[in-house]
Amino acid sequence: MNRLLSRILCLTAVLLLALVLAAPALAAPEEAPGDAETVETAQDGSVGLKAIAAGLAVGVAAAGGAVGMGLATAKSTESIARQPEAEGKVRTTLMLGLVFIETAIIYALLVVILIIFVL
Repeated sequence: MNRLLSRILCLTAVLLLALVLAAPALAAPEEAPGDAETVETAQDGSVGLKAIAAGLAVGVAAAGGAVGMGLATAKSTESIARQPEAEGKVRTTLMLGLVFIETAIIYALLVVILIIFVL
C-alpha cells in the first residue's frame, strides 16, 4: 500500500511540475484593439490550447479509470479465490463498480467534446 501511495504522490508531483512549467507557454499575448491579424492569431492559438486541454483531460480520466478498474478486478479475484462460494455476488458487485467507473470516463469524454466544439 505504501508503494502505491508513493507512486501516486510521485505522479501527482510530476503532473503539477509539468503544469507549472507549461503555464508561461499557455499565457495569452497582448493584442492591439484594432489589429485583425492579432485576433486571428489568438483564435488559432486557442485551438491548440483546446487540443492540449482535451488530451490532458482524456488522458487523466482514462488513467484514473484504468487504475480503478485494475484494482477492482484484482480485489475481486482475491475475494473469489478466498471464498469461491460467493463468486456470483462478487462478480455482480464488480460489474456494477466497473460500469460506474466507465461512466465517469465517458462523462470526461463528453466534457472534452464540449470543450472542443463549444468553447
